[in-house]
Amino acid sequence: MVSLDIGADAIVTLRYLPPYLDSDERAYLDAIGRIGERAEPYVLLTIFGGRRALSQAGEREQALWFKATKARMSQFCQACAIIRPDADEKTAETFRRLWPFPIIAEREEEAGRAFLLRYLAAVP
Repeated sequence: MVSLDIGADAIVTLRYLPPYLDSDERAYLDAIGRIGERAEPYVLLTIFGGRRALSQAGEREQALWFKATKARMSQFCQACAIIRPDADEKTAETFRRLWPFPIIAEREEEAGRAFLLRYLAAVP
């Protein structure tokens, strides 16, 4: 199941969790499309169940989204917490090579949300 929540606290939360549905890939790609369109500062909390992979077409669309939105994401996304069951520092390092904003990878949502809230509190 995929959901995208945009909170009043500037935290954009993308969830891709079980139970998985046939419509999840399209919902995920639509959600990242909406995130990529944002034109105001935000922080991103992504929560993945860790089991579902995209189809080859989905991977391609995601890569094209990355290419098309990298500049805008780099401008408006201020920090990102990636939550996955297998998250570790290596996961964070991989994504830090792609994006210029602070990124952490954690296994628990609470840790990711706390990181983002600390970041927002520190921003003037």
